[in-house]
Amino acid sequence: MTYHPKSEFLRVIIERGFLADCTNLQELDDALNNGMVTAYIGYDATAKSLHVGHLLNIMLLRWFQKTGNKPITLMGGGTTKVGDPSFRSDERPLLGPEQIDENIAGMQQVFDRYLDYADEGNGALMRNNSEWLDALNYLDFLRDIGRHFSVNRMLSFESVKSRLDREQSLSFLEFNYMILQAYDFLELNRRYGCLLQMGGSDQWGNIVNGIDLTRRVLDNEIYGLTTPLLTTSDGRKMGKSQGGAVWLNADMLSPYEFWQFWRNTTDADTGRFLKLYTDLPVEECERLGALEGSEINEAKIILANEVTSLLHGVEAAQAAEATAREVFEKGGVGDDLPTVELAASDIGDGISIVQLFVKSGLADSGKAAKRLFAEGGAKVNDEDHKDAGLLVTTEMLKEPMKLSAGKKRHALVVCKG
Repeated sequence: MTYHPKSEFLRVIIERGFLADCTNLQELDDALNNGMVTAYIGYDATAKSLHVGHLLNIMLLRWFQKTGNKPITLMGGGTTKVGDPSFRSDERPLLGPEQIDENIAGMQQVFDRYLDYADEGNGALMRNNSEWLDALNYLDFLRDIGRHFSVNRMLSFESVKSRLDREQSLSFLEFNYMILQAYDFLELNRRYGCLLQMGGSDQWGNIVNGIDLTRRVLDNEIYGLTTPLLTTSDGRKMGKSQGGAVWLNADMLSPYEFWQFWRNTTDADTGRFLKLYTDLPVEECERLGALEGSEINEAKIILANEVTSLLHGVEAAQAAEATAREVFEKGGVGDDLPTVELAASDIGDGISIVQLFVKSGLADSGKAAKRLFAEGGAKVNDEDHKDAGLLVTTEMLKEPMKLSAGKKRHALVVCKG
């Protein structure tokens, strides 16, 4: 039987496709319907930027706030020192405090675009779990918190079980991660009355641990809600492109490249992604997603513009679209293409065209670039090019050189001095 929620938040996320699972949908719906609820999502600070894989849950927090509730972005300054073993085949590299703080500062730039961190009402909060984790006394923690965890039960969680089934080691350090994350939920409930933890489906075990611990220690009822783990219609993990991770910070991926990622969405995913990643009304998302033939391309441009506007601003989205039209429709160069700047000293007597394809991000490696040439997928200044042995000289770079991989991915190479 389909559940018809009374609260606006659950109605919105079910309609738009965000909901995978919930620990107690009826009780959570009642709590949401009775006034403002506080919820959090945790983010480990393992990189200087969030990537597209995080965007689904950032949009979930956005809708949570837009429907009158209070979101907390919990930065894992403490847990990043341990590392989340969830569905990983190896242990995360451990980072020092300075690198973790730098990463959190980079991630905050993105949250500021999607959430309102006002000091009143349902203004979002940003907290760092190092506030309570760094000061823990190990013996007290073992006695007060550790006794509530069953190792048998922890071993049954899929994220741990999958590692052990593959006979890959799971260090005691990582095994503690799920206890620390459960403790985060307890602390947020105690400090801020936080009733809900949200996250991807791979976090289900960690969320349930936190609910169980809070019930045992504080005798409070709290809830968990997960989003689906997204794959594209052709089976790829959402957020991966040919050039690697699709970063959200402009200094790690240009707004044009970000725009282009969304413009390249497959026809079958367009309507679904409009619902998940934009603020457009559901009816409009469904109308655009149902378009066919050449008209679906306009829907993809709307998707790219809407998502890019949210993250980088309207002007950046307009500039990206103008560049794309210049490059694709008129065969031009475009002002906003990803650009590799070389000094004359970098070029010397000549630099391999294969190297330029790698430097520009159009190929992951020299081998991939050579394959691109061999298969006829490489263009130089809009002309088909199969000579992977070409040496590019400073003379050839008096004007910007346009490189293309297939029909949709382009970059410029310029020589500065």
